Amino acid sequence: MTTPPGLRERKKQATREALREAALRLAVEHGPDQVRVEDIAEAAGVSPRTYNNYFSSREQAIVSAVTADREAHVAAAVRARPAEVPLADAVTEAVVEQYTSTDEREHEALLLITTETALRGAFLDTTAAIEPPLTAAIAERLANAGPHTARVLAASAAAAVRIALENWLGPAGSSGTGGLLVPSGSLADRLRATLAPLAPAFDAAERRTRPSSPSSADPA
Repeated sequence: MTTPPGLRERKKQATREALREAALRLAVEHGPDQVRVEDIAEAAGVSPRTYNNYFSSREQAIVSAVTADREAHVAAAVRARPAEVPLADAVTEAVVEQYTSTDEREHEALLLITTETALRGAFLDTTAAIEPPLTAAIAERLANAGPHTARVLAASAAAAVRIALENWLGPAGSSGTGGLLVPSGSLADRLRATLAPLAPAFDAAERRTRPSSPSSADPA
């Protein structure tokens, strides 16, 4: 069973959420360029020093409104897939599910990301955070794998997600002026396409960790 978070952790989570909400609201109201770290901290009721304990920039705080805890949710979605589902499919569908399901707040943040180069960079950088929790989830599925197998697979998946997002928000889909980027095509399709080349590696890792069955040629 998972141990419930203690009071200190709950307070930290509440502060992080307040900063995310304040950053997104101010960016929507005034535009990202007009928002300072001091403004976000004041709106959330904390000091700039406290703000810096959670986010390193205003862009990171704004982007966090759409990526909040996504890496943990991807790992949890992998764990929730039945054991008979191939690991490659479990990872792919978990990623697609978490990256294409957005609420109204997250949609507002995505609209901002398409208008600001710095926000786009911060958004793409968040994909690296997928690796640690996904490594743990994959390692649970590949109980007898070598020490680096799960990490290599998770890192490869994180890189594939970044490539999909870069293509989705990339120059081919850009229009207008001032750095406006218009997402091009289906994000779900792009994610599946970039993750597909990893399937043989996931499948091979699963085969190596399955208990071998006795050969029918063995003597009785």
